[in-house]
Amino acid sequence: MLPILLIIPVLYLVMIRPQQKRQKQWQQMLAGIKTGDRITTAGGIRGIIVSIKDDGIVIRVAPDGVKLEVAKNSIASVTTQDSISGS
Repeated sequence: MLPILLIIPVLYLVMIRPQQKRQKQWQQMLAGIKTGDRITTAGGIRGIIVSIKDDGIVIRVAPDGVKLEVAKNSIASVTTQDSISGS
C-alpha cells in the first residue's frame, strides 16, 4: 500500500508541477506582448506585431509585409524589441 501512496507525490513533482510552471510562464509571456515584438506562432509563422486585439493579434510577415490576424493562443515564442537592440 505504501508504494501506491508514494506514486501520487512523485507524479505531482515529475509531471504536474513542471506543466503548471510552463503554463504560468506562457501566460506571462502573452500578457507582456506589445506592438513591435517579433513572434513565432505554433504553426511556424514569424512576424512583427502590428496591433493587439482582445483575443487576437495582427502581425506583419515578410517579404511583402502581408498582414495576418492570428489568435493569441497560437503564439509560441516572443522576441521583444529590447532583446533585439540589446544584442
